[in-house]
Amino acid sequence: MSDPHSSYERKIDPSKGGHLPDGTVNDANRVEIGPTLLAMREWESAGLELPNLSKMREYRWKRLTQHIVDRGFGGLLMFDPLNIRYATDTTNMQIWNTHNPFRAVLLCADGYMVVWDYKGIEFLTEFNRHVRERRDGAAMFYFVAGDVSEDIASRFAGEVRQLIDAHGGRNSRLAVDKIMVAGLRALESVGFEIMDGEEVTEKARSIKGADEILAMRCASHACEQAMFAMETAAVPGLSEDEIWAVLHAENIRRGGEWIETRLLTSGPRTNPWFQESGPRRLQNNEILAFDTDLVGCYGICVDISRTWWIGDRRPRQDMIDAMLHGIEHIQTNMELLRPGVHFDDLTFKAHKLLPIYQKQKYGVIMHGVGLCDEWPGIRYPDQFVPGMYDYCVEAGMVFCVEVLVSPENGDFSIKLEDQVLITEDGHENLTKYPFDAALTGQG
Repeated sequence: MSDPHSSYERKIDPSKGGHLPDGTVNDANRVEIGPTLLAMREWESAGLELPNLSKMREYRWKRLTQHIVDRGFGGLLMFDPLNIRYATDTTNMQIWNTHNPFRAVLLCADGYMVVWDYKGIEFLTEFNRHVRERRDGAAMFYFVAGDVSEDIASRFAGEVRQLIDAHGGRNSRLAVDKIMVAGLRALESVGFEIMDGEEVTEKARSIKGADEILAMRCASHACEQAMFAMETAAVPGLSEDEIWAVLHAENIRRGGEWIETRLLTSGPRTNPWFQESGPRRLQNNEILAFDTDLVGCYGICVDISRTWWIGDRRPRQDMIDAMLHGIEHIQTNMELLRPGVHFDDLTFKAHKLLPIYQKQKYGVIMHGVGLCDEWPGIRYPDQFVPGMYDYCVEAGMVFCVEVLVSPENGDFSIKLEDQVLITEDGHENLTKYPFDAALTGQG
């Protein structure tokens, strides 16, 4: 009789040895989260190279530390769970943590990194060798702190002070991204000058390392496989929520994490845009539009949009015209993307939408993306704010180039978005999902 605890059952992928292609331990019981066997096999079939996660963590740790040093700060204190993910590649109840900040990470100027986590579960960060200490006691929100939040904050600030004195050269310039009021006041009371931590993390995260790019390619492929499953499921009679649930399920099946919004609507509910997925049932011969806003494998955001025609008749000509106009818009704007181009040029040299689409156009022409939607957000000329983004495009950045073609007082909208990597000599569109044939007049 075979051993029920065989190596086959203990491994994530029984066909591999002790480690998976991304360098992680091939152990189905490990604490560290990651892609599933389904995703791994799809990537292998597609010929994708997987990231080396150890090298990716090293890159992020060094990059954040260098940004701290370059600004003359003693350290960077992070509460935002996406910044903590970037710094440590660890997760803990990410959605809950966004509105109940119980985790914190301090990265000192010498690279010494400390995590404050939920009491008793410090083991979640043990796989990352860059985390040097694990503590608890950073939760200062009212639900858990009640009327003693100032006491908790005072203890926490004292710990930060000691760590910066030991590992930040006693430098009192401390960058902080997001913190409760009691925590901010406590840090100031022990002598810290609080600097803008979001500026540090957004700039650090904007340039992707080689392994981050590999991770994004894998995450994009997994997202698109989930989209194909959703498109197959999208038939008349199903509600928007039932269709949207397919993307959620397929994302999780591949080891993805969550979806940030509910932007899937059908028929007349696509106009105006930003209505949320609901109980309306998809009808025959109408539009279905969505924006993935998906945090997928390896915690990478895949933010792409498509609009599909669901039906057995040809779409109306105004819908086809809008679709073609939208494709022209994002493809023209994509051509602007190359190293050295000033962000202002992305605004003022961009494709111009027809007047009928101006009032309800999208809020940005394009935006950065990594672990979520990131800096910068490139605006249209009539929304331009001088001095907001006095920077240039750099190799390693990734932009989501998008458009909302939404006729004023209309009964439909077209939403399109591709994810684009900036290369040394231009750009590469990472999005492979085709545009709908019927809406381009070819179906």
